[in-house]
Amino acid sequence: MGLRNELVDLQMKTMNVLHRAVFTLSGGRVLASFGSMPAVELHTIGRSSGKRRATMLTAPVHDRHRYVLIASKGGDDRNPQWYLNLVANPEVELTVYGTTMPMRARTASPEEKAELWPQIVTAYKGYDGYQQKTSRDIPVVICEPR
Repeated sequence: MGLRNELVDLQMKTMNVLHRAVFTLSGGRVLASFGSMPAVELHTIGRSSGKRRATMLTAPVHDRHRYVLIASKGGDDRNPQWYLNLVANPEVELTVYGTTMPMRARTASPEEKAELWPQIVTAYKGYDGYQQKTSRDIPVVICEPR
């Protein structure tokens, strides 16, 4: 199981680095969205290191008052590191279309998740497959302005 976890983590890190590189080199014009989901750069504080961390994600549900993120890690049985970081320190920042906003992140309640999940799956059907792939209840994260 150790090698499989290492490979999954390497794949996720590689995808994140490539997404950020293409996004940055294109001045935010390429990979700014995935279908109807805007690309967002989540800034957290590492729970162990105390260092600022950045992760490229998408927000399947969003409006002026909130961005919803999915801690799917591709259906892996472990939560992503960025999720563990924001649980430890919910004061985050999101950069969307070049604007960085201070936000407070929280895990959606079971009722909120049940209400949001159909919208999430409408935006990207893959999330439903990720949930079926794991016994872990994939967290839905709601980011709201501080």
